[in-house]
Amino acid sequence: MGRADAVKPGRHDHPLLARAELPEDTAALAHYLIGKLVVRALPEGIVSGRIVETEAYVAGDAAGHGYRGMTPRNRSLFLQRGHAYVYLAYGLSYMLNVSSETAGIGTGVLIRALEPLEGVGVMRFHRGVERLRDLARGPGRLAAALRIDRSLDGLDLCREGPLWLARDDHKAGEIGKSIRIGISKDADRLLRFYVRGSAFVSGPRSLSQGQQ
Repeated sequence: MGRADAVKPGRHDHPLLARAELPEDTAALAHYLIGKLVVRALPEGIVSGRIVETEAYVAGDAAGHGYRGMTPRNRSLFLQRGHAYVYLAYGLSYMLNVSSETAGIGTGVLIRALEPLEGVGVMRFHRGVERLRDLARGPGRLAAALRIDRSLDGLDLCREGPLWLARDDHKAGEIGKSIRIGISKDADRLLRFYVRGSAFVSGPRSLSQGQQ
């Protein structure tokens, strides 16, 4: 499957998340974003997914990119809550984050996994895989599926454009929390949030079982 499976271009009903709706606390924002939508407007059409997993990187967090202050690379993380911070991890995969709290703080939420909704054919084309479960299960995969790269860094996700956050009427289900994935600093903090029982959540299955 490829571009022929894309949804048709045009305006779609994806109500924006207003900045005032976003909790100012980073961990609260990571919890709040579960069940919300990431919407990507592409020439092929609208591509979207429901957020099923996030990680919070809070103030004073040694694992956070803002821990040592602002740099040209991470300046978008220091914008007021609701902006995209996109970075390239290990020279291989882009990661989509949402800036949090007030301007100048340098905290954010990593979007770790999506449940694909619209434009599945486009996602399959971008990822080169067929299996629905694997299209956006993990932050690098979801960025590739939605064609997210550094050109979107600093974008206001509370305004309709090439990428935005939207509300969804779907009930997210029970939300669990655990330690974060793939970090060595402040690694014991329960700052990963996920939909219990979702097949689209990333990481080892054991991490999403027996946690809070």
